[in-house]
Amino acid sequence: MRESKGRAVVVGGSIAGVSAVHSLLSAGWEVVVLEKTTAPPTGSPTGAGLGLDPLSQSIIKSWLPHQQSDHLLNTHTLPLTIDQNQATDAEKKISRVLTRDESFNFRAAYWSDLHNLLYNALPPDIFHWGHVYQSFSVSDDKNTVKVQSKVVQTGNVVEFEGDLLVAADGCLSSIRQAFLPDLKLRYSGYCAWRGVLDLSSDEKSEILAGLQNVYQDLGKCLYFDLGSGTHSVFYELLNKKINWIWYVNQPEPQLKGNSVTMKVSNDMIKKMREEAEKTWVPELVRVIKETKEPFLNVIYDCDPLHRIVWDRVVLIGDAAHPTTPHGLRSTNMSILDAAVLGQCLMKSGVEKLGVCLEEYQSIRVPITSKQVLHSRKMGRVKQGLVLADGKVFDPKTATPQEYKYLQQKYMPGFSDLPYRV
Repeated sequence: MRESKGRAVVVGGSIAGVSAVHSLLSAGWEVVVLEKTTAPPTGSPTGAGLGLDPLSQSIIKSWLPHQQSDHLLNTHTLPLTIDQNQATDAEKKISRVLTRDESFNFRAAYWSDLHNLLYNALPPDIFHWGHVYQSFSVSDDKNTVKVQSKVVQTGNVVEFEGDLLVAADGCLSSIRQAFLPDLKLRYSGYCAWRGVLDLSSDEKSEILAGLQNVYQDLGKCLYFDLGSGTHSVFYELLNKKINWIWYVNQPEPQLKGNSVTMKVSNDMIKKMREEAEKTWVPELVRVIKETKEPFLNVIYDCDPLHRIVWDRVVLIGDAAHPTTPHGLRSTNMSILDAAVLGQCLMKSGVEKLGVCLEEYQSIRVPITSKQVLHSRKMGRVKQGLVLADGKVFDPKTATPQEYKYLQQKYMPGFSDLPYRV
């Protein structure tokens, strides 16, 4: 066995966390993961569908058993070869295409399917489930970091020591708060109703047939539907699952606990379904109404961070760059963060760790900053909110230049992100 270059403690066992494990192991590091949930996820209660860009697909394949990598990824995802934006007339219940990109090369995945794919390719003893992060401390000589966690099952506080702490603890990161106590997330002005309708048990689904009749590229198309001051997103996942998101402008709600997912009442769901009938075509409305447990995410981002590294602590994923979801960036940025971090750490041992982390920061901060701001503008455009120039996007009068903010391919760094460093 090769000698370990160092030992890392990863806080957070979501997709950012498991991606970090893959990359750190590839770089020759030992890894331990602390995750507050008590077991690996089998469902996706607060996540749903996601889209993987071509670079993320290639990175994931490099982490999987090589002879099976293509097969494993393809059996856990569906192709998204088309990115289409359209406008729906709420009164006439008809839609017209605004933009269509047929060279889109993403793949659609259910959150838990992707997590399981990545997790099952790792040694299970790396993960400590049911460990709630408490605090950390860096040694006086800045060479080691100790992390304290509380064991859910016993209530005991235990300590882990390493050369590096990787904060993969999400957009509400407690570790980030230790360095940036005054940082506040920015409310976008809207929330997102989300859900996944599972039609796998219905051999001849009338709902699916109705959708396919209206949305003829379902199964390979990422659909964005713009209404008046609102927009929706939907696409098909494996096993006849329909993933949908509906963004609704509203005042910022009061959240309880450390989550951006709101607890919703039956009355809230009923009202949402009634509003859907007034806004979308009947086939999409039926998908929304038939979804058993829709949930509500409050949409935040924050102004780009200038630093994501402090001594022996590094931020990755949503902890490093909370973003709105319109550019399909969150998961893809998390995967690329992990990959670039691993590439930087591969170059040397812990004696030059500071240099490696600074390189990671210098590579990732410029591009993620641009992507966060671009995604923010995409959301405001599609929601019909006032833009920086005082204008509001109107599909009826928009110019070709304004249409660019509807399309994924104009995301900064969409096709030329640095990976090998």
